[in-house]
Amino acid sequence: MVKRHALFGVHDVGLGLRDHLQRLLLIGLFVVVSTVLPALDKPLLSQTVMPPHNLSPHHLNVKAADIKWQRIFPELGARSPEISVLRVDPTTQATQLMIRVPKNFHVPQHWHTANETHTIVQGTFIIESEGKREALGVGSFNFVPGKMVHEAWTGPDEGALLFITVDSAWDLNWVNGPPKASDLIGGGDSRSSRK
Repeated sequence: MVKRHALFGVHDVGLGLRDHLQRLLLIGLFVVVSTVLPALDKPLLSQTVMPPHNLSPHHLNVKAADIKWQRIFPELGARSPEISVLRVDPTTQATQLMIRVPKNFHVPQHWHTANETHTIVQGTFIIESEGKREALGVGSFNFVPGKMVHEAWTGPDEGALLFITVDSAWDLNWVNGPPKASDLIGGGDSRSSRK
């Protein structure tokens, strides 16, 4: 028996439309497998996105007790914030670091070349940028675009521990030149927001 399928203009002997569509699907699949796959440089299973081996050869664990802290302003002694650079990417210079800021401290207006994030690990951190001041508590996060001027404070009763990331090398550029001790100590500001 010969059937004519008007949709395809094809004659098949003894096949229904469903059988014909299944045959076309199999033929199409065969064409894809036989022509596309050999053209790939790598086997299909290796197409999973994986980080290049040369960028991060090993994972990194740093226990809190093993963090090495350095005073940012050594002349302030124990009143100085402390920094620990945890990791710097060898290719992009993206940096992960932590800063411990003592209570009642002011970080004057400054900016960084790279985009910067802060995650508050301990205490309260007050940050001002674009004319807005916000108090951020434990677990809070903020993002500051590269070259955006900002300043920060800790309150009079507690300091803060911050986890900071930058997407290229970390730098610090003071808007009004390097601060004096009087610009830093006693600068605590307990206002939670100002617009």
